Amino acid sequence: MRIVDLADQPWHIPRLSRWHHREWTHLYPHEEVADFARELDACLGDQLVPSTFIAIDGALLGSASLLAADMLTHPELTPWVASVYVRRAARASGVGSALIRHIMQLAARKGLGTLYLFTPDSVEFYRRLDWVVLSRELYQGVPVTLMQVDLGTSD
Repeated sequence: MRIVDLADQPWHIPRLSRWHHREWTHLYPHEEVADFARELDACLGDQLVPSTFIAIDGALLGSASLLAADMLTHPELTPWVASVYVRRAARASGVGSALIRHIMQLAARKGLGTLYLFTPDSVEFYRRLDWVVLSRELYQGVPVTLMQVDLGTSD
């Protein structure tokens, strides 16, 4: 398995946007597949924030993004890990962990001290990767857990 920047393989955007729409339409009921594709397109520059990374092994396995903002109710927090998705056949095989670790390592090298994310149902997965719970709240009518990880790069 390799993890690469989506900017190097943008032809995966149509498939990723369909996967993301199907997975998170309950959080964003007014967004269409094209909206998810536009968000991925915005990650194609040469900057770290925003960016999207994909796991591939002959086929596309999953994705994870690093965004300036992800939760409208917390504009004071930045940057965010978002759009962590692993296709069903590749789940529980280390793909998601590899994507998260990849982003954490890149962010630490760039001097980012803290990352944030929210998850409806994967708290234990992130805890195993050293993320801690900040709060539990409703977001878009869905119970979610807000989490952070300290990358140890700030003074």
